Amino acid sequence: MFQLSVPWWEFVVRGVVVYLFLLVFLRLTGRRQIGQYDPFDLILLLILSNAVQNSMNAGDNSLIGGLISALTLIGCHVLMARLTWMSPRLARWMDGKPRVLIQAGQLDAGAMRDERLTPDDVHAALRAAGCLHTHEVERATIENNGQITVVLRNRDSAEGLKGDDVS
Repeated sequence: MFQLSVPWWEFVVRGVVVYLFLLVFLRLTGRRQIGQYDPFDLILLLILSNAVQNSMNAGDNSLIGGLISALTLIGCHVLMARLTWMSPRLARWMDGKPRVLIQAGQLDAGAMRDERLTPDDVHAALRAAGCLHTHEVERATIENNGQITVVLRNRDSAEGLKGDDVS
């Protein structure tokens, strides 16, 4: 239970390599939020966690080995958070930057393709914002965290109604 079958530093090296691999892999696959993952995405994450477990522990099932691996992953996470806080360039690479999906009612198919969003994903965000059609949207943006922010057009001006502005 407490006897390591490989040197402690090997757990650290393996953990760092796996962390960086998954970081790059998950960054390249898009920026959906956890709540936006469909069953396929969740299955992939579960299988990935099982697949990389063996590469991290080198067959060692000791308690100490598991704790070293866990501490390594937590340390990598804390270090990455600190580095992205200190470096705006790294933060942009890690988090991306907001991207406009709809401008003045016009859907940007290229942006959707780049962000790996389906029309159903965008329409679900529109419905959540209280509209049914893209022509009702002034601007829809996918944020760094994967959430889609929708700004509706002014309905009074869109309908050609005259009235006092309420600020």
